[in-house]
Amino acid sequence: MDFRDSPEEAQFRARLRTWLADIAGTFPTSGDEYWAKQGEWHRALYEGGFFGLSWPKEVGGQDLPPVYDVILDEELAIAGAPPRPSLGYLVVGLGHHGSPELQQRFLPGMINGTERWCQGFSEPGAGSDLASLRTTATRDGDEYVLNGHKIWTSYSDVADWCLLLARTDPEAPRHKGISAFVVKMKQPGIEQRPLKMISGVTKEFGQVLFDGARVPADQMVGAPGEGWKLAMTVVGHEREPSTLGFAARYGKLVRQLATRVDGPIPADLAWAAVEVEMLRLHVRRRLSEQLDGIVHGPDGSLDKLLMTWVDQSVGHAALAVGGTRDPELLGSYMYSRAQSVMGGTSQIQKNIISGRILGLGA
Repeated sequence: MDFRDSPEEAQFRARLRTWLADIAGTFPTSGDEYWAKQGEWHRALYEGGFFGLSWPKEVGGQDLPPVYDVILDEELAIAGAPPRPSLGYLVVGLGHHGSPELQQRFLPGMINGTERWCQGFSEPGAGSDLASLRTTATRDGDEYVLNGHKIWTSYSDVADWCLLLARTDPEAPRHKGISAFVVKMKQPGIEQRPLKMISGVTKEFGQVLFDGARVPADQMVGAPGEGWKLAMTVVGHEREPSTLGFAARYGKLVRQLATRVDGPIPADLAWAAVEVEMLRLHVRRRLSEQLDGIVHGPDGSLDKLLMTWVDQSVGHAALAVGGTRDPELLGSYMYSRAQSVMGGTSQIQKNIISGRILGLGA
């Protein structure tokens, strides 16, 4: 494998560096300040020609190979800029399962940032076990009526639209009675409540209550009962390497921690540096496989587990260097603890690996 930039990639990297030199320091990179300006950052990236790089041109992307997303992540971290907003799983979900009409209506605004989105999957009693979800969508003429409770809903406080899973057939086997909808968030019958995380962040996650909210029947994604297929596409992509550009962010924090050490490097920091480099090379290998047309499927669970281990190793390193007296580093440690829950718990990933990859416990 040759990890060096091609001439076209090098030209793109140089153009990006020039753009970031002017704009990187004007946006906050963490905490509630980051989330408050994330929409503005999204639009700045898009207008600069640096967002939606690997997505189809007909919906606002640039049809570039996914390695350009990695270059973007690397340069954002080097420049000290905020990370790129994570939307790929929603684009892929709607792109694979939505009708041409739904794709043309919603994907351009999702990609260019003029319309904000959230994902309504997890519930208080159905997090990683999505098949247990209890939110209902009941047909009423040309609409469905929604009732239920979603939680850990990213960006729900600012979202214009929600990609929602709801049960449309309570009599069907639990995986087959679920449908997906594009739901307008700003309407009667929807209440959004913020969730304050242990790291102090209040803007990233929320819980959303549906009490008689409505969605037009033609905004169902796919056919009735096909929501599970969409869910598997979304969570599979969420765990794939195209969203593992976090490696660049982890590397940036490890380098910053190293500059603060006066004396021997703490073992936690050294181990974090090794794991970050391992993740970076793993992402590049996965992307190389994608370019060769290899579809990973349940292998995404391996990627998700690896990312969780690296995130939490970097969190331990932050704690080892800054202790509990540095609020920013303590926040990094606290945030890393949530990684074993986000996008499906580590226990679920291990179940998938044992059952679908290793063939154990059948």
